[in-house]
Amino acid sequence: MIITRSPLRVSLGGGGTDLPSYYTEHGGFLVAAAIDKYVYITKHTTFQEEIIVKYSKLERVASVEQIEHPIFREALKLVGVTDPHIELTSMADIPGGTGLGSSGSFTTALLRALHAFKKNLVSPAELAEQACNIEINKLGEPIGKQDQYIAAVGGITAFTFHKDGRVEYRPCQISQETLYNLEDNLLLFFTGYSRSASSILKDQNDRSKKNDSAMLDNLHFTKELGYKSLACLEGGNLEEFAMLMDVHWQRKKARSSGMSNAHINQWYDLAMANGALGGKLIGAGGGGFLMFYADDKKKLRHAMRGIGLQEVRFRFDFEGTKVVAQN
Repeated sequence: MIITRSPLRVSLGGGGTDLPSYYTEHGGFLVAAAIDKYVYITKHTTFQEEIIVKYSKLERVASVEQIEHPIFREALKLVGVTDPHIELTSMADIPGGTGLGSSGSFTTALLRALHAFKKNLVSPAELAEQACNIEINKLGEPIGKQDQYIAAVGGITAFTFHKDGRVEYRPCQISQETLYNLEDNLLLFFTGYSRSASSILKDQNDRSKKNDSAMLDNLHFTKELGYKSLACLEGGNLEEFAMLMDVHWQRKKARSSGMSNAHINQWYDLAMANGALGGKLIGAGGGGFLMFYADDKKKLRHAMRGIGLQEVRFRFDFEGTKVVAQN
């Protein structure tokens, strides 16, 4: 039995500049944080000669090529696992399609489990690149590299995406006091909407490839917000960081008509009138989680509970993708 886990994430500034359609021309930069909500993969050796994969569906097949789930199939092929006595199961603390990078977390956790099975040593950067290769290159998803990298690396991390595809990263230099205040004052609320990020990101991807000036100007501005957000976090200026979150959200909404809706806008305005200094929708948009930096957490929680939004409390994860059990 092998059990791996990979953290979900929240974006703290610069999100959207990690798509190849943007960074290969202009370079990208963002700050992201891994949180203590996880995707788990279990690998079990079976007696019967078949490959079993369990997710929202159950598949029993005779060979890797017959697996319908594209990430399970491509990960097994990439690592070279052909053992016909294998059972793989995925579980998650929070369902997919909610903006917390679950697909990248799933892929890195799966690859880590398969590498552990094959007794391969693999670094976090290698793990992230392999996950990106599967999702972006092999499966053609119009997504960026943020989710795979922050899941593999963990922590609160600054990422630079170079034009040649290289990704540099470093832990943000945040004081212990700032870290505790950030952790205490960031609040996540589930909107009740789940959605696929691909359709919203495809629009951004296509417009970036066509050098759409409005999209590129938006992403250039967003990248600068990433640098400013990092400076605020490392300087301990959390109120200014919160205000930048609000600026980020207003610009993000302008990127696509599918980014928000009347309900989300109403809830956001209510939060800003009840203790939030800034906030944004996490992920590609259209649903998932609203995240706020709160000046008055009690007032904000009361307002959000009043309209039926569920809070998910979290702490930061500094371990990244890891094996949690192996025997």
